[in-house]
Amino acid sequence: MSENLATKFNPQEIEAGRYQKWLDEDLFKPSEDQSAKPYSIVIPPPNVTGKLHLGHAWDTTLQDMIIRQKRMQGYDTLWLPGMDHAGIATQAKVEEKLREQGISRYDLGREKFVDQVWEWKEEYAGHIREQWSKLGLSLDYKRERFTLDDGLSDAVRKVFVSLYEKDLIYRGEYIINWDPQAKTALSDIEVIHKDVEGAFYHLSYPLADGSGTLELATTRPETMLGDTAVAVHPEDERYQDFIGKTVILPLMDKEIPVIADEYVDREFGTGVVKITPAHDPNDFEVGNRHNLPRVNVMNEDGSMNDLAGKYAGMDRFAARKAIVSDLKEIGRLIKIEKMVHSVGHSERTGVVVEPRLSTQWFVKMKPLADQAIQNQETDDAVNFFPPRFNQTFLSWMDNVHDWVISRQLWWGHRIPAWYNKQTGEMYVGMEAPADTDNWEQDPDVLDTWFSSALWPFSTMGWPDTDSADFKRYFPTNTLVTGYDIIFFWVSRMIFQSLEFTDERPFENVLIHGLIRDEQGRKMSKSLGNGIDPMDVIDQYGADALRWFLSTGSAPGQDVRFSYEKMDAAWNFINKIWNASRFVIMNIEGVTVDDIDLSGEKTVADRWILTRLNETIEKVTKLFDQFEFGEAGRQLYNFMWDDFCDWYIEMSKEILYGEDETAKKTTKSILIHVLDQTLRLLHPIMPFVTETIWEKLPHEGTSLVVAAYPTVQTAYNDENAAKGMEVLKELIRSVRNIRAEVNTPLSKPITLLIKTNDPAVNAFLLENTSYIERFCNPEELVIDSEITAPDLAMSAVLTGAEIYLPLAGLINIEEEIQRLEKELAKWTSEVKRVQGKLANERFVANAPEKVVEEERAKEKDYLEKQAAVNERIESLRTIQ
Repeated sequence: MSENLATKFNPQEIEAGRYQKWLDEDLFKPSEDQSAKPYSIVIPPPNVTGKLHLGHAWDTTLQDMIIRQKRMQGYDTLWLPGMDHAGIATQAKVEEKLREQGISRYDLGREKFVDQVWEWKEEYAGHIREQWSKLGLSLDYKRERFTLDDGLSDAVRKVFVSLYEKDLIYRGEYIINWDPQAKTALSDIEVIHKDVEGAFYHLSYPLADGSGTLELATTRPETMLGDTAVAVHPEDERYQDFIGKTVILPLMDKEIPVIADEYVDREFGTGVVKITPAHDPNDFEVGNRHNLPRVNVMNEDGSMNDLAGKYAGMDRFAARKAIVSDLKEIGRLIKIEKMVHSVGHSERTGVVVEPRLSTQWFVKMKPLADQAIQNQETDDAVNFFPPRFNQTFLSWMDNVHDWVISRQLWWGHRIPAWYNKQTGEMYVGMEAPADTDNWEQDPDVLDTWFSSALWPFSTMGWPDTDSADFKRYFPTNTLVTGYDIIFFWVSRMIFQSLEFTDERPFENVLIHGLIRDEQGRKMSKSLGNGIDPMDVIDQYGADALRWFLSTGSAPGQDVRFSYEKMDAAWNFINKIWNASRFVIMNIEGVTVDDIDLSGEKTVADRWILTRLNETIEKVTKLFDQFEFGEAGRQLYNFMWDDFCDWYIEMSKEILYGEDETAKKTTKSILIHVLDQTLRLLHPIMPFVTETIWEKLPHEGTSLVVAAYPTVQTAYNDENAAKGMEVLKELIRSVRNIRAEVNTPLSKPITLLIKTNDPAVNAFLLENTSYIERFCNPEELVIDSEITAPDLAMSAVLTGAEIYLPLAGLINIEEEIQRLEKELAKWTSEVKRVQGKLANERFVANAPEKVVEEERAKEKDYLEKQAAVNERIESLRTIQ
């Protein structure tokens, strides 16, 4: 044991250098004991687009807690770190940086641009590792992976080629979501829908034979330039005579047919719709059924192309204004109806997404989705915590569309497809064709989520199924992630893993929510309410941030960040620090060999060891259920209330006394309980617990690899636990009464304790030293035959009543009012517990022990209710 703790808790001081020490000692590596049960987690790889935010801090803190506890429990643990290349997002960041320098990626060319992105990646990967270290994450850096690593690239090509050969990847011309700024396709889940102000533009299309007009409405007049038909419902009586005729497309002066299709909703608007197969997914399907031409009137940057006539070169929204103006001028604009509607925006660039006809690569999702759905009905199902997210997953898989996986970017995994320059023949394979001069590789890259979907097994060495890590650590045990990427990532990992390894990628998925500000708003740049976790650590320390993040909410729920909560977290750690200082200052010279719990123990000793066992059992169970908020509450209550406020105070009776044998036992118990509690707290707050633990007599090098506490049943003492509850209740009641009549603890009082339970009577007589220390009576009477004094303050305990004759200080009316509040409390408790016991389902289904505990409560509450009532009546007789 080394010197005492510093007088002040200073998180910056205790955290400095600690993480590097852990790394130098190589404490985060898997166990060398191959008989140990493996437990693995792969980190959700952060994007190399910037620095980590509070959501990352929350996500990784939960993972670190799990892996640290399992490591202490003797598992062979692997927590594998890594980062994601994040195609669109990272390319957009680098292009923005280049624009500030006055150049574009086209000025550099593909190869030099990609070099620039690699430089960006190295810089920001360094930032991320630095943040991981400040958070104290126990990652095995020797296994760190990146989604563009050579090994992961092999896995990506293997999956692509295999799916292609199974006819589950295909290339085709479809309407896709198009980002005009990034100039790339987007999958459905990369589109964020926002309510914006818009309008229905009501237009009239004249029949070519001059017999009338058809009225229709559109929200996107600029696409009318690509109309190739007008459609009505085949059973709509209003338009039977129009079917088969043609109308003149305004502004373009070309004839297009009037067709009949069941897609048209007769009840909506006029029952007539324009059909633009190149600019609307539903129109695309209608066009296919009627063999309509597809006229794409836009360029990839959202400007109008040569097929848009005189509007060519205009931005799509400028063209909209010009077209509406021209329609009005020629009398074809009937009216403009203002409305708010949902419009898709690119998740990455924020611009309005354009449905666009494009040739892309797709994954055929139905067979893969069906396999994932069926697996959830087997013993190898992925377990969602909370379970309700299983339905979220199933619903999405049941309604999933084919996945567009090609992106028109330069940063990412190139699609392993080549085209013959002479014949146009396409080749898909792991490697380029031998005759490279005559073949050109597809310029597109794969969606970032395509490689991320392979993360749990590609990082373990797959497709080499003989890889040591793959054989030992896959499938992984737990994935921790937010509910916002169940669709993006979780679902894709599941179906890809089932397809390529015949295994679920992870046993459990712990879903957490989002971090919001104090008002419940999502943190965003536009609101200016974002919080940098590194700033919080600089102010409060990593342990305080980790405590807040881990205990702030239940699984699946959002958490609100506030500095008030951070103050509370810091105060709790400061309480632990000060209690530890007291222990360390009072065990000077004690060594590991001196620790002995076999001596005669006080009731406080036996009680705290029992409470320690209860806390170990509950916290271990709650960790296994990922109920970290409740586990934190148990730890908080034990450390703050039981250990600090009660046991340490009671230990002073012995520590400041003359009995050296008793002192040795008390010191041993103080060390043991603090040591075990630090071990329980270590997964949550690793820095401060290790700093304190080093000052205690201990064996081993670090808490990181110390044994996690287990229940020691030999130390359970139910009688001591019950007796201490009576003693605590007595001391609290006396303190409360003293406070009510403004009588400080320093002033001696008369304390009469009337017992109605022989066991309680005997217990209190055996432990008068505690009553004297904490209640300061000048006269103490403990007896079953006491008559209640007329002018006394009173309180009802379990098995006893107490009276404090405080003549001259008591206002009888106020005392009756106080007792009536107490009576209301016990009446409420009686009603609650009797309601529970009257519930036949509860009595039939709850464990027998739980039912017996409720019956014991009922008896106790009824006795207290009767005693308080009797005391009120006696006071009323002397008013």
